[in-house]
Amino acid sequence: MPLQRTFVQAMIRRLEENMTKLMSKSELIQKIADQHSNGLARKDIKGVVESLASVGYKELKRTGAFFVPGFAKFVVIKKPATKARKGINPFTKEPTIFKAKPARKIIRARPVKAVKDAVA
Repeated sequence: MPLQRTFVQAMIRRLEENMTKLMSKSELIQKIADQHSNGLARKDIKGVVESLASVGYKELKRTGAFFVPGFAKFVVIKKPATKARKGINPFTKEPTIFKAKPARKIIRARPVKAVKDAVA
């Protein structure tokens, strides 16, 4: 049993080492500033990033879609409410009840072809 536990711990450690760190907002602003060193201040770039986000929020609320050219199309998807229902646990064959879920809206990002090609 201890052998399995150490193996699992080693696998978890290896996965954590290989996981990439997400870029923060300040790191994004710094990279953009480094690419455009012709006089754009970080403060100006920060304003553009924040205004892009606020315009995106307003458009998603108003129309249900927001398109960032060369990057992705963000779409609001309305999920209907579901009723509580009976089911069976496939492992224990024990009857169970699945809770009802309220209606909700989710945001789905659909990348453009250029992004798909860049990642592939």
